[in-house]
Amino acid sequence: MEARATANTVLTAPIKSRLVIDLIRGKKVSEAENILNNLNKKSARLIKKVLISAVANAENNLGLDKEKLYVKECFINEGPVLKRIRFGSRSHIDRHDKRTSHITVVVSESTK
Repeated sequence: MEARATANTVLTAPIKSRLVIDLIRGKKVSEAENILNNLNKKSARLIKKVLISAVANAENNLGLDKEKLYVKECFINEGPVLKRIRFGSRSHIDRHDKRTSHITVVVSESTK
């Protein structure tokens, strides 16, 4: 049994967020929460919210024990890009892309 949670169109760059999410893949939920608590990054706070939501889904919807849960899958896909302009030198207009992410966390109960 596995439970999942997603956060769509989060305003953080996927490249920066993947550095954080790679740290919690395959870890126990309590260990993953400790790792995310000690990171000083915006994406760590957003991933922690999704992780807590996945754990709540597992407990409330499937009746799984929180102590036995681990992060089975976690990945970040690219969302839509917000294209903005920024004025450059000599009245030139530069494009400033604001990248978004889709965060997905899947937790499952370990058999050990």
